[in-house]
Amino acid sequence: MAKKKDKKAKSKDKASKKAKAAKKPVLKVVAKKANGNGLPKVSKKAWGEDGKALDGVKILDFTHVQSGPTCTQLLAWFGADVIKVERPGTGDITRGQLVDVPGADSLYFTMLNHNKRSITLDSKSKEGMKVLERLVKTCDVLVENFAPGALDRMGLTWEHIHALNPRMIVASVKGFGPGPYEDCKVYENVAQCAGGAASTTGFHDGIPLVTGAQIGDSGTGLHLALGIVSALYQRKRTGRGQRVLASMQDGVLNLCRVKLRDQQRLAHGPLKEYTQYGQGIPFGDAVPRAGNDSGGGQPGVILKCKGWETDPNAYIYFITQAPVWEKICDLIGQPDWKTHPDYAKPPARLPRLKEIFERIEQWTMTKSKFDVMNECNALDIPVGPILSMKELAEEPSLRHTGTIVEVDHPKRGKYLSVGNPIKLSDSISEVKRSPLLGEHTDEILTKVLKFTPREIAEIKASGATGEAPKAQAAE
Repeated sequence: MAKKKDKKAKSKDKASKKAKAAKKPVLKVVAKKANGNGLPKVSKKAWGEDGKALDGVKILDFTHVQSGPTCTQLLAWFGADVIKVERPGTGDITRGQLVDVPGADSLYFTMLNHNKRSITLDSKSKEGMKVLERLVKTCDVLVENFAPGALDRMGLTWEHIHALNPRMIVASVKGFGPGPYEDCKVYENVAQCAGGAASTTGFHDGIPLVTGAQIGDSGTGLHLALGIVSALYQRKRTGRGQRVLASMQDGVLNLCRVKLRDQQRLAHGPLKEYTQYGQGIPFGDAVPRAGNDSGGGQPGVILKCKGWETDPNAYIYFITQAPVWEKICDLIGQPDWKTHPDYAKPPARLPRLKEIFERIEQWTMTKSKFDVMNECNALDIPVGPILSMKELAEEPSLRHTGTIVEVDHPKRGKYLSVGNPIKLSDSISEVKRSPLLGEHTDEILTKVLKFTPREIAEIKASGATGEAPKAQAAE
């Protein structure tokens, strides 16, 4: 009897296990894709015809002037839908700065706001905040470069934004990072001075100088764009947004890293590749201004070329790179320097750089900067002509690559602008004109934010998007 009961029990257990197994979902074995890593199948469309890199990404653009707009414009060139929020009536302050065509947006504005849409919004009004909060819920990234604390005073604290949209990335440009100066307002030249650029730019016996390149504003905007794209990529794994901060001081210092390198080298002796070493001028305790000395360890200076007396840009940058030294000697008619103990080896040349470059300049002054470039490039001697903005604007190769583009504007006509400096083979950038103030307000309210006609009428009647419609007088 016991054996029969055992058999029945085992039979019931088997039946129970089968029943449980039947209830479990059947796991289908999916064949691994050829490219692995869970990536989509390789597109069969032609290169450049399968959308843009940031298609589908929506940017809530609270930026103004230069650092922030540089960032959001770059994202727009890569395909992001950038919605620029502007103050009704005035908009971005740069629309009216450095105006060259009366009645039209300035080049300062147009060249920093391509490929964007503009909505005018009074964020201080109740209806304006309602629109703004829906934008926060709808967009992927909020970008701002307000003065410290401004976003919080608007009611858009990180906690509030994150509660509305946990996937939202909030990216900010500030003058300084956390520390004693974090509440200070910063502009381009202030950033260059605070980030180490000015103290190391100029000649050792002159005052500090700022550079013509906007490394504080535009440079920090480019840093922020990389931070945003990285945060978007991480969000694919975590599902949540995060804060991204790029301070202008940090950005400038990052671009001055070779000077921080040299600051540490000073503790071990003089910087022998600097011109002042060969002139017998002692070094202090901080990296000096080095004029046009190369920052890469290879001696280099700017030399006069033919026509320098009347052409302010008839100059060339010439580097005496060690591997091509013998070619340089032959080119300038000093073949004896190839074996002379005072010139043959780099250490021997360092105290004599002034003399060496004076001799090379005797040769460059007999030729145009382009002739020097052609002759040197044929021998792998690194040189660079000093190109004026006029020469760059007229250079056909830069037009061909889209580095410089001609854009047509409804109010100012055609103008030149820089295009996307980063070229992707499968995400071809096209530069579209900057928006007129509030040009896309209706489009954004309806198509992006999905407000009903009645809601839009109420928003406009409140004056949240600009001057409220005036009621018609009774007849």
